[in-house]
Amino acid sequence: MIKRLIRISIIFAGFMMLLPLTGNAATPFPQIHEPEGKKCVQPEDEMRRNHMNYILHQRDKTMHEGIRTEQYSLAKCIDCHVEPNKNGEIAGADSKEHFCSTCHEYASVQIDCFQCHADKPQKYIKRDKKNSSLKQELHNMLAAHKTQTSQGNQK
Repeated sequence: MIKRLIRISIIFAGFMMLLPLTGNAATPFPQIHEPEGKKCVQPEDEMRRNHMNYILHQRDKTMHEGIRTEQYSLAKCIDCHVEPNKNGEIAGADSKEHFCSTCHEYASVQIDCFQCHADKPQKYIKRDKKNSSLKQELHNMLAAHKTQTSQGNQK
């Protein structure tokens, strides 16, 4: 009788250990800022799953084929979804408050887009008044880099 009671207790304890693993406790998704009066290019659940495919496809079309469209442009995503907070500050990609960081941190995925791309909307990027265009700034930045590289090679 005691052996049977011990056996039943062990089986019951085993089932109790499995219970938390099979529970229906859902982890809430991060909140995503939806710009007022604007609709995203795809539904939210579609963008959660496939935004990287859209961005990579856009990159390939632009870089390899020279076709520039705005539909899945990273800059357009940033322009719509990244806005100043109550204090007028705009979070950078390394901040938890940045639009992209919310989901990427949740999914434990590293963001490498902003090694090259701006993490703030273009209208909030301060530029030198003499060189107000982004194209001119990029040209100047590349020229400075070439100069540094050529000086480094001469040493």
